[in-house]
Amino acid sequence: MDAFFASVEQRDNPELRGKPVAVGGSKARGVVAAASYEARKYGVHSALASKIAAQRCPHLIFVKGRFEVYKAVSRQIREIFHCYTDLVEPLSLDEAYLDVTENKISMPSASIIAKEIKQRIFEETGLTASAGVSYNKFLAKIASDMNKPDGFTLITPDKAEQLVAGLQIEKFHGIGRVTAAKMQSMGILTGADLRERTEEELVRHFGKVGRYYYRVARAQDERDVQPHRIRKSIGSERTFDADLTEEDDLLERLQHLSEEVAQDMARLQASAKTVTLKIKYFDFTLNTRSKTYLGEFSSADAIYTIARELLRTPQLPAYPVRLLGISVSSLTYQHDRLREGYQLTLEL
Repeated sequence: MDAFFASVEQRDNPELRGKPVAVGGSKARGVVAAASYEARKYGVHSALASKIAAQRCPHLIFVKGRFEVYKAVSRQIREIFHCYTDLVEPLSLDEAYLDVTENKISMPSASIIAKEIKQRIFEETGLTASAGVSYNKFLAKIASDMNKPDGFTLITPDKAEQLVAGLQIEKFHGIGRVTAAKMQSMGILTGADLRERTEEELVRHFGKVGRYYYRVARAQDERDVQPHRIRKSIGSERTFDADLTEEDDLLERLQHLSEEVAQDMARLQASAKTVTLKIKYFDFTLNTRSKTYLGEFSSADAIYTIARELLRTPQLPAYPVRLLGISVSSLTYQHDRLREGYQLTLEL
């Protein structure tokens, strides 16, 4: 999806259309969660500190995020995907891989399917999407980012290696900012430079992921689309408009976060054994505290009780708090229980 959160806000509020919009944060504090394309022209992007975003674009409009709305729209879009294939691997609320080799409409052209999906998304949600089509996941991902917004890019086998060779290393999916900087310090600036390195050399410098770098430099990626990719954690966090110092205020925010996490767990039919509390102070110092239990839990009350204990252990935060986050891990899913032969209680 194109600038998903910001596009939803512009769709629902006509006064925001055509204007630079940032979802999340405020002119004084916080972090941008998403930026409209009008804002991106000024160098505003996700994960940018709101204060810097406001400096780059003084007329930037900050909008509070509505994550329940974004989740609902995401589910609506995924329903469209499943009209064509059940091999759908979501990466986030606004992105997914689809394997349409065998599809429900018996269409031999992946390009036609992608264009039809784009059209249906626009007709049913009023939002634009960009599609990338190719013969593996790496290339499809690269293609999807090439002509945004409302883009469509096809990478055919005869063009793949040449395209990858000319790609800047920071544009490679799976190579983050830190790794890109390390590669650049080694003289690896493009896909062609990466291809010159041996697999052994890349593994020596980057570990096991070096094998992935070696393959994608040659436009190779054997990963399947995984429709049931298991999430290892579920979480929610908030940056506050003003730093919090009072215990009651902190506990109130923890209650809301616990309810959001519990709702996601219920939707995914998951239970957990570990809770992690994330605390970011006024000076951006980060502190995390975790606790693991033998038994499983999934209710908001249980999550809140554990998070409250973590907040107070070893002591209440000694400095003003700008962000709180709760995540749960050591997850078990209902479908796993069924496969393992758990005995279920039958209610008449």
